[in-house]
Amino acid sequence: MYVRMVNYVDRINQYRKTKISNRNFLVIAALIVGVLAGLAASLLKAMTHHIEDFLQTGFQWQYKYYLFFFFPFIGILLSVMYVRRFIRRGKFETGLTPLLYTISRKSSKVEPHNIYSQIITAALTVGFGGSTGLEAPIVTSGAGIGSVVGRFLDLSYKETTMLLACGAAAGIAAAFNAPIAGIVFAVEILLPEFSIPAFIPLLLASATAAVVARLFYNEQLFFLVTEGWKMEALIYYVILAVFIGLFSIYFTKVSAFIKSSFYKIQNPYKKVVIGGLMLGIMVFLFPTLYGEGYITIKNLLAGNHDVILSNSIFSDFSHLPWLVLIFTLATLFAKSAATLITLSAGGNGGIFAPSLIMGGLMGFMLAFTVNTLGIAQLNVGNFIVAGMAGALSAIMHAPLTGIFLIAEITGGYELMVPLMIVSAVSYLINRSKNKYSIYTKPLAEKGELLSYEDKDSTVLNMMKLRYLIEKDYLVLNQDDLIVDRLAEILQSKRSVFPVVAEEDQSFKGIIYLEELLKKGINHIDHLEVTANDLIVEAPDTVQINDPMRIVMQKMEKENVWALPVLTEEGRYMGFVSKTTIFNKYRKLLARQADYME
Repeated sequence: MYVRMVNYVDRINQYRKTKISNRNFLVIAALIVGVLAGLAASLLKAMTHHIEDFLQTGFQWQYKYYLFFFFPFIGILLSVMYVRRFIRRGKFETGLTPLLYTISRKSSKVEPHNIYSQIITAALTVGFGGSTGLEAPIVTSGAGIGSVVGRFLDLSYKETTMLLACGAAAGIAAAFNAPIAGIVFAVEILLPEFSIPAFIPLLLASATAAVVARLFYNEQLFFLVTEGWKMEALIYYVILAVFIGLFSIYFTKVSAFIKSSFYKIQNPYKKVVIGGLMLGIMVFLFPTLYGEGYITIKNLLAGNHDVILSNSIFSDFSHLPWLVLIFTLATLFAKSAATLITLSAGGNGGIFAPSLIMGGLMGFMLAFTVNTLGIAQLNVGNFIVAGMAGALSAIMHAPLTGIFLIAEITGGYELMVPLMIVSAVSYLINRSKNKYSIYTKPLAEKGELLSYEDKDSTVLNMMKLRYLIEKDYLVLNQDDLIVDRLAEILQSKRSVFPVVAEEDQSFKGIIYLEELLKKGINHIDHLEVTANDLIVEAPDTVQINDPMRIVMQKMEKENVWALPVLTEEGRYMGFVSKTTIFNKYRKLLARQADYME
């Protein structure tokens, strides 16, 4: 059955290659990806909202609200149980960092289970109150669709990467009903260097996904009533940008701290218990942390400022403006912690939506404070949306995505200038401290980031030493008599011979053919000469897990053409040479050039 299916697919691809050019076919494939990604996004949103509605209004019980303390724990637990029970092959990862790694180091081959596993785990996590967003799972699911379609149709790395980006763009377009933001997101995050023809597949995939999603959800995400921006408010937009930029730096540091703290916990269910209960306490104290949190921003834009305190233990004091401000500030910091705890404990989601929520809260706080003090009269809604754009720009290092997404989902195109100012300033402040975004920093620290600023380093980082080892060297044991191995030595095409210990294959040194001929054969007692008598220390060695940057540095330092490769335990594996590295370098450079066309 499987063989027949493979043959059928091969026939389809052969027919396609003879009848349709790759460029035209890529357009058709992008439409297919757009439809599927739009359906996936609609399914995820529907599942999440049905779970939320059922938990909040679907059943009645006298003590139901006490369960809200446990709901986030239950959602994360179900997500972890699903992953451990049903994903036997491959690896399950959350966020956009694995997707960037897949593009740079795994030939854009997203594991197929991401198409559905991201949807299921994200719906369970967020539907039960996990304080995170659906956008990263939607993007990963859409990217998985694009990657699988590309491989199914036997497309090249460049074309598969393009379909992956189409799926990601379609996911954003469907999630927010924002096709332009979807295109900008794909270009800014996944395809930093691109050609104009790349716009066509992205455009079609995003537009198609938005149309499909609109069939299921016709409601605009946010409504903004604005008369535009005023010159006298410009200074406050700059102050907001500074505030957001500094907070984004704090968020990055807290993210590293919480992730490292949970990483030390080995038992996954212990993570669930600790994280779930911590999250339950925070949701109990700050009900606005439940789920994505978009309903809070909707109410703030509508002028319902008491939503910050509603359903909390302080709801009776919502008429006090200073309590509203203090509680908003506490909610802001609680949201950052709750999001990171949800993800670190095993839940699925992303920081896309939390970034928007945190930015909106900061914009609300600034405008509400200024208005309360009577310093000026600011349009609170304008500052909320500007804060959303600024936070997305700073945390994700994606200013264009922040600008166009917020303008598109709020209809606030009249605020383009404030959006641009807040996004640019907040981004520059974060960039001054963090060269890489919260997504790319883990990859950069491991030397696995696909960079377009330093192409040489990028290509070197794409290489794996284990695939460059040359194993055709004649290996001598240190106790071997040279006379017994002389025929093999003279027939060898190599002039260097590694010497190892016979019992454990640990590396001892090398023998040069020139020295062997000089000291071995001409030695008066050459019949008794062993490999150990002629051994010399290697100029240097490299370990199997060393990055190629270290390998090249050692070669340049010692001015040698090849070095022995050892395991971490010191066992000999082979040699790596500049010839092999340069040949691989040229191939990867050509592939990278194809990717950027």
